[in-house]
Amino acid sequence: MSVDPDSNTRKVVLFVRLMDEGTDVSRPTEAFDLGDGRFRILPTVNYDPEDEIWEFPPGSIVQAEIRRGQGGEYLLAVKG
Repeated sequence: MSVDPDSNTRKVVLFVRLMDEGTDVSRPTEAFDLGDGRFRILPTVNYDPEDEIWEFPPGSIVQAEIRRGQGGEYLLAVKG
């Protein structure tokens, strides 16, 4: 976790579902924690909207839920 020096907003890892992949898959990316369960999604370094269609594109403000997977708990963007 890191903090945006301009706003004291924490950065967290947030997963975003990928659309049109043929199976349920999500991409980890960073997001600013805006508080009240809201997050602003940031692009990955190699983000390409022509290659991957994210359910919520970078810049979106979303709500997230904690989910459990094989690797443990993670945050998943669930609604904009």
